[in-house]
Amino acid sequence: MLKIFQNRTLPKRLRELNKMGLFAELSRREVRVVDGFMHERTYLKDEVIFDEGEQGEAFYLVLEGAVLICRQGQSETPIATLDAGQFFGELALLDDAPRSAQARAAQDCTLLVLFRGDFLGLMQSHSLIASKIAIQLARHLGARLRASARGDLRNL
Repeated sequence: MLKIFQNRTLPKRLRELNKMGLFAELSRREVRVVDGFMHERTYLKDEVIFDEGEQGEAFYLVLEGAVLICRQGQSETPIATLDAGQFFGELALLDDAPRSAQARAAQDCTLLVLFRGDFLGLMQSHSLIASKIAIQLARHLGARLRASARGDLRNL
């Protein structure tokens, strides 16, 4: 009887979370826990998700669509274009510094949002899960620093 439950297909949102490198070290059960802290938001093409200089309060994962990261008013020359499975705004989980760029929907998109307060709640209630995510974030930030040092702006 247990096999029946193991073979059930996961909802699309959980399947996408399972594929993301940020959650590579998490079990399916742990991903379900994280999903419980996520908020789903939709944005229309060209809608601003957050502005450069705003207080960073959340981290975003692209579930569907695409997002441009750009300097304020320069969406025609983006710093990066992020597609489904990628994430941005992760520094907001670590500090409350102002945003260093603007995020804008490149097309209609669906994002999963993890607010800093929810991440802190995850750390208190499920410290092992939060530490696994924090390690993956640190690895991501380290790779970004190395890419920046090499002048490889495509991999920032």
